[in-house]
Amino acid sequence: MEKRRLVVEKSGLRLDKYVSDHCELSRSFLQDLIKEQQVLVNGKAVKSSYKVNLEDIIEFAVPDLEEIEVIPQDIPLNVLYEDEDVIVVNKEKGMVVHPSLGHQDGTLVNALLFHCQDLSGINGKIRPGIVHRIDKDTSGCLVIAKNDVAHIALSKQIETKEAYREYRLIVHGNIQHEDGLIDAPIGRDPKDRQRMAVVAENSRPAKTHFHVLKRFGQYTYLSCLLETGRTHQIRVHMKYIQHPVLGDEKYGSACSFYETKGQVLHAHTLKFKHPITGKEMEFIAPLPTYFTDVLDYLDKQRR
Repeated sequence: MEKRRLVVEKSGLRLDKYVSDHCELSRSFLQDLIKEQQVLVNGKAVKSSYKVNLEDIIEFAVPDLEEIEVIPQDIPLNVLYEDEDVIVVNKEKGMVVHPSLGHQDGTLVNALLFHCQDLSGINGKIRPGIVHRIDKDTSGCLVIAKNDVAHIALSKQIETKEAYREYRLIVHGNIQHEDGLIDAPIGRDPKDRQRMAVVAENSRPAKTHFHVLKRFGQYTYLSCLLETGRTHQIRVHMKYIQHPVLGDEKYGSACSFYETKGQVLHAHTLKFKHPITGKEMEFIAPLPTYFTDVLDYLDKQRR
């Protein structure tokens, strides 16, 4: 168990929200901890609805991740391709890729374990088969390895930039250039450990190529190619150039005209060489309905 201590710097927020905003735990998971009196404010147990005050001291313990038991769950999967070595899926928006504190089940890994059982063990029992990830509210293509040989080969392709990963997204503002490269290092935001940011220290190189697909006046529809794969890379880079992804509440704001339930970001195309046969493979995950609805709305507003 890892013990945490927070000193409140902004009053008036609910306890569960304040803590969730300052750590990686979900509000629902925190609410359970609070009910079990595992979260103390100034040494006393309180309710989730408690409104924090300046300089309140919040103390709680975070269970070790390895304590999570990953169980197979009968959750529908949109499988684009499958053989004895790999599975390619179109992950739906709102699904977490692998278990974590606050998201202990209902994940892609839980669904995969029910679907095929055999997954590579390189990333341990929490992330079996997971070669690369996309955020909970990002949808689209993911390749999963069924064995360690496939996992190593696929990871190398991503590391050496042989794998092709194209994303589709809508951002705020009118990007003037048809094409561009954002080359800016990404690390933890020193002001908020829950977020990533373009920072000089304790960061890693990050490169995102973008191409304008369509302009809608106050919004731009883009295609992005990842040259590196940092946490929240596209979202952070778009914020950095002052064109945050539409609907991205962490790095921008909620969409004002449509309930997008998070960022309008989709892993559209994935290309790689089959890790065993070497055959060139390409997969396309069609844009989800909410995404095409937003595009249609913006197109009508422009006319």
